Amino acid sequence: MKLHIVFCGLLLNVATSAYAEQTPADWLETTAFAGHQTDYSGVFVYQYDNRVETSNIIHVTEASGEYEKLESMDGPQREIIRHDGQLWSFINHKMVQVGSQHERNSFPSLSPEQLSALSANYQARLLGVERVAGYNAQVILFQPKDNLRYTHKIWVHTDSGLLLKAAVLGDKNKVAEQYAFTQLQIGGKIDRSWIRECDSLGAHGKVPLNETNDGITPTNSGWVADTLPSGFNKTMEVQRRMHGNHAPVTQIVYSDGLSAISIFIEPNDKDEDDVDGLSSRGAVNLYHKVLDENLITVVGEVPPRTVMQVLDSVRYNGK
Repeated sequence: MKLHIVFCGLLLNVATSAYAEQTPADWLETTAFAGHQTDYSGVFVYQYDNRVETSNIIHVTEASGEYEKLESMDGPQREIIRHDGQLWSFINHKMVQVGSQHERNSFPSLSPEQLSALSANYQARLLGVERVAGYNAQVILFQPKDNLRYTHKIWVHTDSGLLLKAAVLGDKNKVAEQYAFTQLQIGGKIDRSWIRECDSLGAHGKVPLNETNDGITPTNSGWVADTLPSGFNKTMEVQRRMHGNHAPVTQIVYSDGLSAISIFIEPNDKDEDDVDGLSSRGAVNLYHKVLDENLITVVGEVPPRTVMQVLDSVRYNGK
């Protein structure tokens, strides 16, 4: 029995050493592609403040592209189907196309285009191997080099590279929000029957080039932010229709590879709720104030001081 324990321990040490040979950059590159190229299905939880939301996800790749089905398992029925950037949502008991996926990828995906800036703004460390949803996962910590962003911690499947768990750490390393698989199947026989429905929806729901059904159009508004944390680069700038707004709202999105900051500019309609203020949900902070005839809102997965600093630097530079 003792020899068996020693032998198992040696095997674990060898496996851990093999994982450690890869750098954090190697793991991230693998993870960025695994989220799009791996077939998987499972259940994950999103925790923030004192709330927990549970979702079921199925992701497969076919010759015709990448498919994903996301369904809420608590609260009101919510279902989203994605196919190569196009989105459909379950609304009024039927699937309705809601446009294109402009925002950064969500759990468990990372965007490979955004990873190059991470090393300049985060100190990455490998923290060993842990178990998540029954799978071995390499733990990686991203410690920011300034006080303008949060610490991030991720768990990456050691075989496929799929992201299994992701946490944002706030003050005193307290978890501000966290995504984590609780059940997961990687590869094997995964339900694909719903893909036929998705293809049928696509055949009857084409979206005009450069404009989507939710009124999103690329733009160059002339609005700029002079004081963004280093490493935050603009990933998109659009005009979009938003519920409750008569006029289109300008949205500018910046990312440093792990976090995103969005700036919204809209005409000030002088509603009673359009007053200066700061609010938060989990690791996401929101700050808005009236600037001349416009209401400016900054939303980001960054500390409160950062969203306030960014908003205070927003100005119109002219088209």
